[in-house]
Amino acid sequence: MISKKTNWPVTILLILGAVFILFPLYLTVTIAFKTPQELAGNLLALPQNWSLSNFAQAIEMTNFFNALKNSVFVTVLVVIFTVLTNSMVAYAIARNMHKKFYKFTFYYFVSAMFIPFPIIMLPIVRQTALWNMDNLIGLVILYIVYNLSFNIFIYVGYIRSIPKELEEAAIVDGASTWGVFWKVIFPLLAPMNATVAILTCLGAWNDFLLPLVVLSDSDMATLPLVQYIFQSQFSTDYNLAFASYLLALVPMILVYVFAQKWIISGVMKGSIK
Repeated sequence: MISKKTNWPVTILLILGAVFILFPLYLTVTIAFKTPQELAGNLLALPQNWSLSNFAQAIEMTNFFNALKNSVFVTVLVVIFTVLTNSMVAYAIARNMHKKFYKFTFYYFVSAMFIPFPIIMLPIVRQTALWNMDNLIGLVILYIVYNLSFNIFIYVGYIRSIPKELEEAAIVDGASTWGVFWKVIFPLLAPMNATVAILTCLGAWNDFLLPLVVLSDSDMATLPLVQYIFQSQFSTDYNLAFASYLLALVPMILVYVFAQKWIISGVMKGSIK
């Protein structure tokens, strides 16, 4: 029998990684259920009484359900239109990479990934205000545009791995270019569409900086922005703050837990050319 030796360096790194991830989550959960008196004592101890009063107060003080509605509205629209528009642009580029214009367009989009957002933040704020885009619809449009560079990068690699013979057969049967994309290519993009949708969902839901600089009305605030407003107003009341953070955190944790296999598989398939 062949004995397998334990790779201790890797094991130790995995344990440390798990601790660094789970410890902040443990503190978030325990502090959210503690009273101010319990928080003043042992920070690492479990709450004596697991009360939901912190959550009720946090919901009322932050107008949580209004922010939740805004986040859901933005996230759903961004996911739908990002998958539809980005996949079409990527298909046009992938099937015409032999042409200089499309090749230049591909590298132009990819190069945008290397531009930090703070560099273009002030011009974006100015432009959105001039075009009356300092609202939720404007925020949706900006997310779709900003996601384009990374999505083009992974979509193009995946589309180029799809045999062109499938499209040629559909054209012989009388399908137009539009019909080829929606009836042949788009269904084959299901793993990549799932990956793009999940990553876009996580990014739009958790983003803080873009809503902060774009949105002009506090009633349009998304969940991350509400957490900032909450913390600035109640910076000493960590019980309510952490309860509010946990409320905003739970939906995306559930999404990621159930969808992580599509993220990993989709990114791996997107690297195939």
